[in-house]
Amino acid sequence: MPEPMRADELLALDQQHVWHPYGPMPGRQRPLVVESAAGVRLRLAEPMAGRRELVDGMSSWWSAIHGYNHPVLNEAARGQLERMSHVMFGGLTHEPAVRLAKRLVDITPEGLEHVFLADSGSVSVEVAVKMCLQYWRSVGEVGKQRLLTWRGGYHGDTWQPMAVCDPDGGMHELWSGRLPRQIFAQAPPAGFDADPDEAYVRHLRELIGRHAHELAAVIVEPVVQGAGGMRFHSPAYVRALREACDEHGVLLVLDEIATGFGRTGALFAAEHAGVTPDVLCVGKALTGGYLTMAATLCTPRVAEGISRGEVPVLAHGPTFMANPLAAAVADASLGLLLGQDWAGEVKRIEAGLREGLAPARGLPGVRDVRVLGAIGVVQLDREVDMAAATRAAVREGVWLRPFRDMVYTMPPFVAGDEDVARIGAAVCAAAAEG
Repeated sequence: MPEPMRADELLALDQQHVWHPYGPMPGRQRPLVVESAAGVRLRLAEPMAGRRELVDGMSSWWSAIHGYNHPVLNEAARGQLERMSHVMFGGLTHEPAVRLAKRLVDITPEGLEHVFLADSGSVSVEVAVKMCLQYWRSVGEVGKQRLLTWRGGYHGDTWQPMAVCDPDGGMHELWSGRLPRQIFAQAPPAGFDADPDEAYVRHLRELIGRHAHELAAVIVEPVVQGAGGMRFHSPAYVRALREACDEHGVLLVLDEIATGFGRTGALFAAEHAGVTPDVLCVGKALTGGYLTMAATLCTPRVAEGISRGEVPVLAHGPTFMANPLAAAVADASLGLLLGQDWAGEVKRIEAGLREGLAPARGLPGVRDVRVLGAIGVVQLDREVDMAAATRAAVREGVWLRPFRDMVYTMPPFVAGDEDVARIGAAVCAAAAEG
């Protein structure tokens, strides 16, 4: 192995060559250098604000639900490395992919029986859109080529996913006029436990009915809108979409890349609504944060419709599709999750976040504080000062990544009560100073 770089040398090369997400080139903010991670803690190469270790309040963008350096996942990776790290999936198959696909079919909402293993969450949405468009072409409904979603959503940074992200004020407003033009309903009224707004339900039904002749699918994030605004809404609106799609002959796609695998308190957010989509996207926590992998699941209706068409194949095949190393770790991660009282752990974290974030309600400039499952959000009446908020969180010994007008946390499910309390204090401190 090469000699480790000094932190100052690494940072100089990073600024010169490395383009970080959602940042300029060269970067204007100095990133923290992480040299190792274990459990829920990130160890820094050099101290910041007197801290050498930080509790990770973000689960590495919501993926590392079991924390870091977990012995079960390490062993799954080592064992698969000794057999093969990769093999093409065209014309070949292998046990890790088959085991993972079967497990996903078993644990997702009933009726989803076919699994396409993709590279990332954004690619899984691309595949979902392609499935829906190709389905209608295959069954002779060539006019059904548009998508409907609601405002406030986020589905990824590649082309079709950008087209169904919020078109105004979102990260992809730059591409307005170039992306495919989709149909946007109003954002769902806020509040997971709020009584459904019947006027809004009528709005959804009317919009789907009016555009049914041209709609291939409706695509939404169920119950929690993630990077588009961290908003929670009633499961009743997901049920209304399912009913309207069934009534008007439109496919329903649920994007559970952020919400899947227990984050909201249900294994999948669709369970809060008691519905099965025609297509389901999962990712992020799928491999426990070890490797990039996602999946698009669909019903037999969708798969059989495509397979009867003029082009009877789904014309999509990523080079690293069903990567054996990622599939083996993903299967081990799901086994680890399901082999414990994950629901009890999420409920424990939820209670800790409710207690820890309560003081934020009294802070100046705080518009809202909300918690659902292992998700906590403090929303401000202004854009967050990222540098100030990050410094405040680090002083509390926690890593957070605020954005727009929000300081939020999605802790690993293995975070202990003291860790959750520390995260709550850090969110409050970041909200106060950011």
